[in-house]
Parts: sequence; C-alpha cells; structure tokens
Amino acid sequence: MLVARHAMATRFELVLYGSDVVRLRAVAEEALDEIDRIENLLSLYRPGTDIARINASEAKAPIAVTPETFRLLERSRALAVLTQGAFDITLGALVHAWGFTDGHGTEPKPTTLAEARESVGWRWIELDSTNFSVRLLNPKVKLDLGGIGKGYALDRAAAILRDARVEAALLHGGTSTVVAVGFPPGRTAWSVALPNVPTEHATETISISLRDESLSVSAPWGKSFINSAGNTCGHIVDPVAGQPGVHWQSAAVAVDSGTDSDALSTALSVAGAKLVARILMEYPKARLWLGSVPLHSAGKL
Repeated sequence: MLVARHAMATRFELVLYGSDVVRLRAVAEEALDEIDRIENLLSLYRPGTDIARINASEAKAPIAVTPETFRLLERSRALAVLTQGAFDITLGALVHAWGFTDGHGTEPKPTTLAEARESVGWRWIELDSTNFSVRLLNPKVKLDLGGIGKGYALDRAAAILRDARVEAALLHGGTSTVVAVGFPPGRTAWSVALPNVPTEHATETISISLRDESLSVSAPWGKSFINSAGNTCGHIVDPVAGQPGVHWQSAAVAVDSGTDSDALSTALSVAGAKLVARILMEYPKARLWLGSVPLHSAGKL
C-alpha cells in the first residue's frame, strides 16, 4: 500500500505491507498526521511554531518551547560538535544572505556576507534545560532546521508504525531521506537506489540495502546559481566557510536514525572525507558514500 501527503515543502510517501488494508491505511494516515505535527513545531515559515518564535525573539527574552523541540535542539548542538560545525542549525542568516531561503541563490555583497557569518555558531544560543527555554544572544541569529527536520519527522512517523506493529514499511521525504522498517515479504531488506550519482564518465545508480535503518542523501541538485567566477553554487551552505558548495559531490549516510542521517549527510557533503573518522567513532556501523565511492562499508574503509 502506498500513501502520500505534501508537508515541509516536499512529498512524503509511505509504502506498507500487511493483510489488513483498512488498518494499514489508518495507521499510515496517523503517521502522516505526525509529520504535519512536526512541521507545526519546526517550520520557519509558520508564525507561532517554536522555531519561528525563537527567530522572531531577536535576543530580547528567553523563549519557552516544548520539551520535544528542546531535545531536538540539544541533539542538533551535539551533531554540530561532532561534525566540527559542518552541520549547524544556526546558519539561517547565512542561507538567507546567499538567497536560498526563498529562491535559487544569488551572490551577496561582502558586507552582507560578513554580517551573516558573524551570526553563525552555538556560542549565540543559550539552552535552559530547567525551563525548556531558548535564548538568542545575538539578535541576528536565525535557526534553520532544514538539514535535520525531515529526518526527525520520518523517525517520528516510523515510531508510530512500529508501535502499531507494522512489520514492513518504507518512508521517504522528498527522496532525500528514507527510513526502512523491517523488510518486505520474500526479501531480507529493502533495496533503495541512490539517484543518478555522477561519476567521472557518466551517471550510475547505486543500490543500497536497508533493514531498520535510515539513508539520507545531500546533493548539489536543485537550487543553485552561477557565481561571479563562473562556478555553479549548490544550495547547501558550509557554516564554517560561509560559502555554498561549488565542487562537491553527492553525499550519503546510512545509520539507525533518520534524524542523524539527515544531519550527517549534510555535514559530509560540506566537509568531505576528512569527516569520516569522526562519524565512525560515533557510529561504527555507519555506511558512507561520496558520489559513487563508498567511504565505509561492512566495517571497512
């Protein structure tokens, strides 16, 4: 059974196996409702969401958020530390400066870029675990959970399916993150294809097996523009360098968590192979790819 819904500016699809079609559809709709709920917590564009309220506070006062949002912010901070800032949800002003918030990108003025870069970093965020509140210490800071929100929403949706004892399901959001629950009948895993990975001579499709895992892909396709040097700049911005990707390949990460795979694929696409050792220290069973090249598979580099 296939069910789908638009949320978070993308299309979410769920494929489920089972004999009770009516029950499966009801559970699938509940899972999709959960994705809608997550969007109402994390969206930058819906007034009143936790993230929109934080961004609107302009460092004037702490903002109380739900415990769930607070935990995700704590996880985002931990992932920023792990990736040495290659993944960082405080880069909202930087994304806006490069014109990717509501367009395909444009080269900012040097003064605009310098101001945006100064507002990036967790030194500007104060998390109060006693009151579940968030305080911005710089009025220019803007949070952007675009690199982790879809993965988290899929994790929450998958949890509902597991609680309902759905034994086989595949969930994806915009094809960038896939979460596998169990495996389909007659198989030992779900087979998922990385879309059109560029190689030196052509493009190829890589097939990846997933079983109770998540796979996320970050790629230069989609929003992009040609800069003044004639380079194509992709829409994922390096929070450390303050620049969008220019010559990067697609990056893919398979781990147990959709939340983490979403963030880690973004970081890997920014930082490249130098990040592999740090990821594997935290996720020994992770599988990693840059383009068509596996950086870690079956426990071996």
